[in-house]
Amino acid sequence: MLREGLRRRLARDFEGELLFDAFSRGRYATDASHYQIMPAGVAVPRSATDVARALDAAREDGLPVTLRGGGTSQCGQTINTGLILDCSKHFNRILELDGAGRRAVVEPGIVLDELNRQLKPHGLWFPVDVSTASRATIGGMVGNNSCGARSLRYGTTRDNVISISALLADGTEFDFGPGTGNRVPEALMQRLLGLGAREAEEIERRFPKVQRRVGGYNIDALVPNGHPVNLAHLLVGSEGTLAVSTAIEIRLSPLPAQQKVQGVCHFPTFRAAMEAAQHLVRLDPTQVELVDRTMLGLARDIPAFVPTLDAFVKGDPAALLFVEFDDPETNAERIAQLHDTMSDLGYGFGRGGAHEGGVVEVWDPGLMADIGELRKSGLNIMMSMKQAGKPVSFVEDAAVPLEHLADYTDRLTEIFRKHGTEGTWYAHASEGCLHVRPVLNLRLEKDVKAMRAIAEEAFDMVRDYKGSHSGEHGDGIVRSEFHEKMFGPRMVRAFEEVKEAFDPDRRLNPNKIVEPPRMDDRSLLRYPEGYRLDDLDTGFDWSAWSGASGGLQGAIEMCNNNGACRKLQGGVMCPSYRVTRNEKDVTRGRANTLRLALSGKLGRDALFSDEMAETMKLCVGCKACQRECPTGVDMAKMKTEVLHQRGQKLGFSLKDRLIAGLPRHARIAAHAGPLFALRERVPAVARLAERITGISARRSLPRFRRDAFHETEIAAAPQGDAGEVVLFADTFSRWMEPEIPRAALRVLARAGYTVHSAVPEGGRPLCCGRTYLAAGMIDRAREEARRTLAALLPHVEAGRPVIGLEPSCLLTLRDEFRALLPGEEAERLAKGALLFEEFVARETAAGRMKLRFDASATKAHVHGHCHQKAAGAMGEMTRALAAIPGLDAEMIQSSCCGMAGAFGYGADTIDVSLAMGEADLLPAVRRAAPEALIIANGTSCRHQIADGTGRRALHIAEVFDRMTSDEEGDRHESEPAAS
Repeated sequence: MLREGLRRRLARDFEGELLFDAFSRGRYATDASHYQIMPAGVAVPRSATDVARALDAAREDGLPVTLRGGGTSQCGQTINTGLILDCSKHFNRILELDGAGRRAVVEPGIVLDELNRQLKPHGLWFPVDVSTASRATIGGMVGNNSCGARSLRYGTTRDNVISISALLADGTEFDFGPGTGNRVPEALMQRLLGLGAREAEEIERRFPKVQRRVGGYNIDALVPNGHPVNLAHLLVGSEGTLAVSTAIEIRLSPLPAQQKVQGVCHFPTFRAAMEAAQHLVRLDPTQVELVDRTMLGLARDIPAFVPTLDAFVKGDPAALLFVEFDDPETNAERIAQLHDTMSDLGYGFGRGGAHEGGVVEVWDPGLMADIGELRKSGLNIMMSMKQAGKPVSFVEDAAVPLEHLADYTDRLTEIFRKHGTEGTWYAHASEGCLHVRPVLNLRLEKDVKAMRAIAEEAFDMVRDYKGSHSGEHGDGIVRSEFHEKMFGPRMVRAFEEVKEAFDPDRRLNPNKIVEPPRMDDRSLLRYPEGYRLDDLDTGFDWSAWSGASGGLQGAIEMCNNNGACRKLQGGVMCPSYRVTRNEKDVTRGRANTLRLALSGKLGRDALFSDEMAETMKLCVGCKACQRECPTGVDMAKMKTEVLHQRGQKLGFSLKDRLIAGLPRHARIAAHAGPLFALRERVPAVARLAERITGISARRSLPRFRRDAFHETEIAAAPQGDAGEVVLFADTFSRWMEPEIPRAALRVLARAGYTVHSAVPEGGRPLCCGRTYLAAGMIDRAREEARRTLAALLPHVEAGRPVIGLEPSCLLTLRDEFRALLPGEEAERLAKGALLFEEFVARETAAGRMKLRFDASATKAHVHGHCHQKAAGAMGEMTRALAAIPGLDAEMIQSSCCGMAGAFGYGADTIDVSLAMGEADLLPAVRRAAPEALIIANGTSCRHQIADGTGRRALHIAEVFDRMTSDEEGDRHESEPAAS
């Protein structure tokens, strides 16, 4: 009833979105902490006016209000029982920019990376460079008083905030700033100044003397100490419990020098690194960051990080400290001093034992950026453990003075061991703020009790060292109850007085910082008492993970809500989210929904509901989450599993059956050209077909060719002595673009390879089952996988590489086949299956690819298929193209093309499909010179490019075919696609 009343009030004039259904509320019930609280509703404001309307409506209904940015808080700050305001989608503009004055005014929902992208042309940035910069909002950073890796140089968020415009709980707007910059009720101002004067001595005595102190309220800002009191600094770190920010004035810094150098200091023991930190800081670096052996080992299991690790890790260090300098005039001198310091401390490569170590210099900006991404992913790399226990955040960001760092880490390690666990370490050695998470399984009562005991002992120790129990990530539910232990009862009463002054009715994010619940209250945990997931008969093998449904539970719970899937540029992950900006359409949102559905929190049969279908609908199966999600959440495979479960219970639609059955019906479709042509010419026919099939009338259909590629063509090709290979002709290339396998066959023959075909029993062409997987027909896909595996395995065992052309098909042999037919045979096929460009790159590097190039092109623009990127194959694409003399191949920085197989044909998905194409790819193709080549290996990608720009993109095999000739000098121009 409360929810309905609130929705009615808001619906009158709220301009943003209102989300009150159980599925939407469930997606906002968690953040990156281990807590879960179902809210009453969610509002997505477009403006400060909307925020004020939401406050008014919630106040009338007696509901609290909690603001949310990226939803990446690790202590439970952004979840509560009332109304959640998601400011990240619309409320995210730069309101004012003063480049000369190095200041800006922004709305709280702007993401840090997006802000800095807009500031870069002005030579400025907001320098609080948190690891979650791709999704952290400025409002969230203000709420937590975030710090970032370079706080040694630039300070915390508090140091970079000038003023804040905010609404109090009663809806009145005030300005909080320095001195005369305040526009605050006189009574409130006098009450706060009086508190500061009264408590000045206690503040001096009880507040830790470390930079990384973000616990409690910043009531030290109320003590003048020779400076004007800035009430905005009281709001910083208040976690939305005092006021609701609507505009934040921030201090900007000049962009740092591009010429940096990083010294990667290797240590034989973890303690050695901790003892060295205080000495390295004296060299005036911009940062000193830690990575331990555990994190290095986990990172090596993530394919995206392996090349980076190989480039800078020497030997088997127990810990690394990354020491960065950014002054071009002194970098060489500083790095030399770093070598000297390490030598003075007794470390050198080759010395062995307790003296083994030294410095690896990194000057290359590209490698430095890759190292930065690895280091920023530290938390999520730790969370990539597939076991039931996971590193849990509750003592993770305590800060102690540097001289105590080694002893502190030793003692904390002993506390972990005492309670039967161990921790993983990373982050800010320069500030004495090391992120550490003991591995616990919070589904178990004994581990919840261990969490409580570890917290109490750890915070006692932090207090003994005069450190801060909350050094960066805030208080939330995790640490608020320990304020009295850290600050004493008098300071906690002062915190409560501040809350009373601002929010006497406890409407703003209650029970954070003051009046908190117990941090181990199981009713607030993501895995409460009695938590369990339904046990399903799954289509895929999920045994690599733990839990119900053969491990599907563990795979789903790998999502720790870190929000890396919310990035808006770079990589591929969650391309539909980049269009809609809806929590529903991001990997995190889908994983949370799936977990809640299977644990019974969304009602009976939620897995089979239309709401679940809507949740999964815009997942395009790009597989980018496999590579780019730091915890490896494989949402593409989960979507297929969900479609399979739904289909088993409710059946499959006509559209699903039509698309899934394409490989079987391709021969018939090849003779139905006149019908397809009629649809293309007559709009009324297309609209009728759309109503019947669900395939959009606005999308052209592919042409199935009568001159389809056949294995007899392989048998007729000349044999060579360079080696033997198998050409795997997929359904799409075979029937829609047979010029591609023909081009590949010619190139392989010219290079001297003997090409074999794989013809299964019965003669029907091989199929990877991709179309069945797209529809969720896992059992039918398994049938195709068995046929394909049986036909290809003899070749693999004979040492013949299987060469494929369509990334989505060939890479199915390396990915889904292992979940369809788990076992050694599928593993061998996966290792023996290569994309055409991977084979060319490998053979060229080995000196075996002998081709005669007699044509060249000066420019090519290359779009990578999502599955190529997810498999880490784009490097081979680049290396293969580099073998063509005179070809300048430039990668188009794009996410998914938007076509994504059947997705781009759907009447209900075509708008998102087109918007995805227009985000990066299609504008880049339109900008390309008419004579430049457009290269795209995916059939869907080529279709989207043709529909969106009118240009025909080439497969890399066609490019090699055009640029080479046989010994007689005969070259073959790839024919255009036939109609």
